[in-house]
Amino acid sequence: MKIEFYKYQGTGNDFVMLDGRSKKFVMPSDKQINQICHRQFGVGADGLIVITKSKKADFEMLYFNADGKPGSMCGNGGRCTIAFAKELGLIKNKTQFLAYDGAHEGTIDNKGIVTLKMSEVKGIKPKGQDFELNTGSPHYIIFKKDVSKLDVFNEGQKVRYNATYSEKGINVNFVEIKKNELYIRTYERGVENETLSCGTGVTAAAIAFANLDKKKKAYVINIQTLGGKLMVSFKTKDHNFFTDIHLTGPATMVYKGQINI
Repeated sequence: MKIEFYKYQGTGNDFVMLDGRSKKFVMPSDKQINQICHRQFGVGADGLIVITKSKKADFEMLYFNADGKPGSMCGNGGRCTIAFAKELGLIKNKTQFLAYDGAHEGTIDNKGIVTLKMSEVKGIKPKGQDFELNTGSPHYIIFKKDVSKLDVFNEGQKVRYNATYSEKGINVNFVEIKKNELYIRTYERGVENETLSCGTGVTAAAIAFANLDKKKKAYVINIQTLGGKLMVSFKTKDHNFFTDIHLTGPATMVYKGQINI
């Protein structure tokens, strides 16, 4: 089967994008998605996204992890999907679309900077000095110093595969608080490795920081990932319920092509 695809990246978090609106479109199997995302034997990506038709919104975003299994919400994937929808002529500069965790809104400017409205976050679970929360996908937040020197693969696996999380998995984020920003590195479930950036992860890190800080009712937080800079803004009344959450950063088409699978 020959598939036409587009390759997108958002701060280094890369995705294979498929246009699934046609009646002739055939959804790849889990095995085929895994093959497409394989970095040596396929296109190579952290995940695969399919845009499909929707009667309730501009489109629906279906996200699959690199292992081929259906995934939960992906923040950078959502931003890339907005850019992809504009490339396909589905939208201009604003959109409303459906994803795993419900309806989302977003905008894209003429420079390719995409802002995605994330779902509200209710409740943060303290885990000793760490935090667990869900920003559309489940995340574990660990605040540490010298994150740049950390063995993220092995340290991330210790949490992701422990008795609590091994069955369903969890994304593990190591966050360093710096003077004017947060620095983050993320181990992603489904990819089962460190990625250059994770949109729901940086959102979770920003919210966990606000829960620690407890000084303001509105935050705008700059976050440095291995793949580039992102910005997260939100409001809160009690530092446990967060609204008007927006994730902003670049989303870029790398190339398009065809693959036989």
